[in-house]
Amino acid sequence: MAVKKTLMLCISCMLVIVMAGCGSNNGNGGNAAAPSEGSTASPEATAAGTETPKALTKIKVALDWTPNTNHTGLYAAKELGYYKEEGLDVEIVQPGSAGADTMVTSGEAAFGISAQEALTLARLQGVPLVSIAAIIQHNTSGFAAPKDRNIKTPKDFEGKTYGGWGSPAEEAAMKAIMDPEGGDVKKVKLVNIGEADFFTAVKRDIDFAWIFYAWTGIEAELRGEPLDMLYLKDYAPQLDYYTPVLTTSEKEIAEHPEVVKAFLAATSKGYQYAIDKPEEAAAILSKAVPDLDPKLVLASQKWLSPKYKDDAARWGEQKTEIWQNYADWMYGLKLLDKPLDAASAFTNDFLPESK
Repeated sequence: MAVKKTLMLCISCMLVIVMAGCGSNNGNGGNAAAPSEGSTASPEATAAGTETPKALTKIKVALDWTPNTNHTGLYAAKELGYYKEEGLDVEIVQPGSAGADTMVTSGEAAFGISAQEALTLARLQGVPLVSIAAIIQHNTSGFAAPKDRNIKTPKDFEGKTYGGWGSPAEEAAMKAIMDPEGGDVKKVKLVNIGEADFFTAVKRDIDFAWIFYAWTGIEAELRGEPLDMLYLKDYAPQLDYYTPVLTTSEKEIAEHPEVVKAFLAATSKGYQYAIDKPEEAAAILSKAVPDLDPKLVLASQKWLSPKYKDDAARWGEQKTEIWQNYADWMYGLKLLDKPLDAASAFTNDFLPESK
C-alpha cells in the first residue's frame, strides 16, 4: 500500500468530498436483507419434508485503498467462514475512482472503510454516513524522517522540508504538535511530492512526511532504513482520532439493522482472530492478496495486531469525546463550517457485547 495515497484519500477528503446522493440500491440490488440471484445456499439437496436451507445475503465491503493489514479482520472473517455463519456472502472490493464513501452512500456497497477525518466533513455536508466500528483504537500515524535528518521533536521540523499533498489539514496538524514544543510551523518548507512514495521522496527532496507506521514504518525497518517517528497522538490529544473506521449508511441501518449486526458479529470475530493469531492472520491476507510482500504483511501484522483493540473494552468501541475533540479542533481552525453533532456520526449499538 502506498501510505501517501491512503493519507491523501483520508485527509484530502476532508476538504473536497463529492458524494453521490443517497441512492436506493446496495450491493445486492437494493435490498441487503433479500438474497439476490445466485446467492449461495447449502450444497446438500434438501430432503423431502425438511426445511429449505436459507440463502446467504450478498453484500459488498469497499476498502479505502489497496488491501493491507488494516483490513486483515475482513479477510479472516471471510476465509474462516464467519460471514457464512452469520448468513452473509461478503465480497471485499477496492474503491476505484469513486471512493468507498461514495460507494456506501450510493448503496453500491453496504459497508466501507473510511476515517474519522473524512466522515466528520461528510456528516457536516449532510452525507448520511455512520461509523459503526473503529478498526484501530488509537491513531498510528505521524510524521516520519530518516534518522540522519535528526528530527527528534516537533521543534526540529524548523528549517526542514515537509513532503505532502497541499491540504490545509497537514499544516494544521503540524502546527498542533509544534506549538507546545515552541516550534514555528512557518519555518517549515512545504512541498507537494505528487505521486512519489515516501522512500523515493526522502531520497530526492524532502526531510519528512506523514505516514502510518504499521506499513511504511515497518517497511523501513525491513529495508534497514530506520526512522524517527513522531506520533500525532503523543503530542496533541485531539489528533488521537479513529483511522480507519468501518462505515455504513443511515439507510442501511434503518432498513436492515439485522444485516449490520450480523456483519459486525462476524467482522469482530475476524479482528479478534487477527489479535490472537497474527501469524495465521497474516498468512490469510497474503493468500487472499498474493501481490503483497508476505514478509511485510507478517511484520506489519505482528506490530498492528495488539493495536486493533488496545485499551478498549471490545474491538470497534468508539467514544464520543474522540469524535468531539477532533471536530472541535477543526472547527476552531475554521476548517469546518459548523460544529459536529458527534453522537450522530457513530454508533456502538451493533457491536457484539464484550465478554
